[in-house]
Amino acid sequence: MFRYALLALSLVPVSAASAQPAAPSAIDAAAARASLVGAWEGELAYLDYSANRWFGIPVKTRIIDQGDGATMLRIADFDDGPKVGNVRITTGELFDEKASTVAVATFRKGRSVEVMTYAVRIDPASRDATHWTMIEETRATDDNRPATLRLTTVRDGDKVETLKEVDFLDDDKSDWLTRNRTRLTRVGD
Repeated sequence: MFRYALLALSLVPVSAASAQPAAPSAIDAAAARASLVGAWEGELAYLDYSANRWFGIPVKTRIIDQGDGATMLRIADFDDGPKVGNVRITTGELFDEKASTVAVATFRKGRSVEVMTYAVRIDPASRDATHWTMIEETRATDDNRPATLRLTTVRDGDKVETLKEVDFLDDDKSDWLTRNRTRLTRVGD
């Protein structure tokens, strides 16, 4: 049920380029990403479409800077129920400031390694290191269908929320389907 939780836990953001040139943001993607370093706790939730409501479980995430201004590790732990038990997802991320991308490799026991590269941008309305919106997009598969994946991360002080949305490419629609979200609060450095 939390097959897609991995992406939501990544907390990385990007969005499609607009037709109009955007005013420069008060913060760039490197600074926004660096502001996530530390310990976080909260909820990983998925939207149950039949009930039209969110269902969530507690999650703890630690984001560790690797000291080069580009590489980070994310370690997320959650309990995925009695059949699966405790889950640890470790994600390595490499940010390329010139290309405005982040390469992500995700490791989870019992699963194949997932590797993706997201285009990343900061919303120009972002104010500072603790008040910003980052959008990440990539082409991949979701539910065994070709899709564009979008992660939107909003940081507001000591709170951060990442929303994962999917737009399937094998239909004639341009509709974003909400997959999951992670809401976290900073609990330490």
